[in-house]
Amino acid sequence: MVAARKASPLILGVGDNEYIIASDVSALVSRTQNVVYLRDGELLHITPTNFSIITQTDEDVSPVVNRVTWDIEAAELGNYSHFMEKEIFEQPAALENSMRGRFSEDGSTAQFGGLNISPVEFRQIDRLSLIGCGTAWHACLVTEHLVERFARIPVEVDYASEFRYRNTPLYGNPLFFVISQSGETIDTLGALREAKRKGYKILAINNTVGSSIAREADGGIYQHVGPEIGVASTKAFTSQLLIGSMIALYLARMRDMSFTDGVEYVKALKGAPDLVRKALEQAPHIREIAKRYSKYNDMLFLGRLSLFPVALEGALKLKEISYIHAEGYPAAEMKHGPIALISEQCPSVFFAPKGEIFNKLVSSIQEIKARKGKTIVITTEGCEFPAGLVDEIIYIPDCHEAVLPIVATIPVQLLSYYMAVERGCDVDKPRNLAKSVTVE
Repeated sequence: MVAARKASPLILGVGDNEYIIASDVSALVSRTQNVVYLRDGELLHITPTNFSIITQTDEDVSPVVNRVTWDIEAAELGNYSHFMEKEIFEQPAALENSMRGRFSEDGSTAQFGGLNISPVEFRQIDRLSLIGCGTAWHACLVTEHLVERFARIPVEVDYASEFRYRNTPLYGNPLFFVISQSGETIDTLGALREAKRKGYKILAINNTVGSSIAREADGGIYQHVGPEIGVASTKAFTSQLLIGSMIALYLARMRDMSFTDGVEYVKALKGAPDLVRKALEQAPHIREIAKRYSKYNDMLFLGRLSLFPVALEGALKLKEISYIHAEGYPAAEMKHGPIALISEQCPSVFFAPKGEIFNKLVSSIQEIKARKGKTIVITTEGCEFPAGLVDEIIYIPDCHEAVLPIVATIPVQLLSYYMAVERGCDVDKPRNLAKSVTVE
């Protein structure tokens, strides 16, 4: 058998007296945990007893056999109805795995082993450029907010597909981060290559050891959340938010953040898994809300500051798995057009946590209520609203700004999942979508 890789991923499983070809590790782990990741342009020749790899110019390649670190049980449903449900409830453990061993001994900052860039080089960067697609792009937006808020470094966020084709002026000493769960997203890989061609250093955040992006980046951070089978990303997204928050901490401690503030920040990050567990306890309540709202065909998701990208992610999740038309907006932008959509048939999901702009968010909710719109409000414990203003309320634990986007994501994941189940949709394999987008 002969196989060749061009653009899309190709993996060889090295089993017991057998060889298997697939595009994703999860298809192989029931037979073997030994895999070889082929590079672009490589050709594979398999016989009953051996295999060899050559390049297009007929040069032999010495294959590297990698060991998959998770087993088949991680890719099976267990007692859950869908992989998406399983992966939502796996998030506390996934977050713990993502940050394990990544804090300094004094507990005041983050540390990463595979960046291949020294603290001195990090100190010299004058801005970050974050690149991703879909859910990963939303993680970039949250990271932008946290890095600018705590580290005071300018950040630019680009869609990978747009970065590749527009003539972006690159100046100064930027550092690029590309984010991709699969490590095979073709547009993100293309953006990485474009930035490298221009001589810039590229770091990657991804969940797949041996993936194309992991191999071609100059360094990076693995998420270590295990396999994510459901097409709509859940635990990979919150892990990306966590790592983005850790990067903000790392950069902030290099600049103006004090030791005391760093310790408080680390303590908040270490507490994130328990806060997520507490948010997951709202699942039965959210399921009842989903039953009441699954009949609607349009919804708005509204948030501000670091929760605006979470509003975008909530709208995307609902679109992906329930096929309900949903839009995410900054809450203050509602009056600049989207308010025209408000009616009894278009409910709004609001993020309104405790904070300095809480009263402004209440004012936006009042505008919707005045136009007979229904409101589902996600807020932190202890917040109170005027009588009759809110139709449904979901409480999440009050928490540090560094972990608020992670905790606030849980209710919209559950809401989207339960609404899709109520509508009888194929939650794990929604129509027209693929887990790894390997075509432009």
